[in-house]
Amino acid sequence: MADAAIKLGTEPKTTFFDKVKGLLPEEGHLNLCLTCGACSSGCPATGLEDMDPRKFLRMAALGLDEEVTKSPWVWMCTQCRRCVYACPMSIDIPQMVFQARKTWPKDKKPQGIMGSCEQALRTEGNSAMGASSEDFKFVVEDVLEEVREADPRFKDMQVPINKKGAEFVLNQNSREPVTEPDEMVPLWKILHLAGADWTYSTAGWAAENYCMFGAEEEGWEQIVRHKVKAVEDLEAKAWLNTE
Repeated sequence: MADAAIKLGTEPKTTFFDKVKGLLPEEGHLNLCLTCGACSSGCPATGLEDMDPRKFLRMAALGLDEEVTKSPWVWMCTQCRRCVYACPMSIDIPQMVFQARKTWPKDKKPQGIMGSCEQALRTEGNSAMGASSEDFKFVVEDVLEEVREADPRFKDMQVPINKKGAEFVLNQNSREPVTEPDEMVPLWKILHLAGADWTYSTAGWAAENYCMFGAEEEGWEQIVRHKVKAVEDLEAKAWLNTE
């Protein structure tokens, strides 16, 4: 008598955990967790919202999709990847967090992050602060003049803008020219003393990209492509992003 096929329930559904594994190279090593807790020991978000990287991973592995994807903790992760470096199995927990953020409707995501993303998409310089390229250029030139007058050692210092053929294009966090302009100066001095051949670009000058943090991939890509084009248009050899 032929053996009868035995069917145990319905086909298992694809979980959030399975979906993320399918997106990552080598499945992000997500199945290799030793539950050692090394990921949580140095995480700046450990304990917030009663969550940590180890717990987040284990809950996802157990198929607790709702609890994992809807936890506010995913917005407290800084994406610093310290957990990956600490993990003996190099498990990519930040990618899981990013994928969880993607499941949130845009109007439910943190408005500070989303507002900064939208500001960057609206400005030529991609400034999350909404600063125009004209204002950026004005502040840079104004601060440079002050430095030259205040310190004779830097009376010949240059801060090029839109210099074609420079060795590299430098991006600048847009908070500094808006609220802390003097914070730009130390790097200028280092570049000057090193004899570096560099320039800012008025297009895509801002270094930050909040669309990335908001898991808005289309906006993230749009901003990066705009910055890359700015570097290519200036015929620079390299792009140095301070973020």
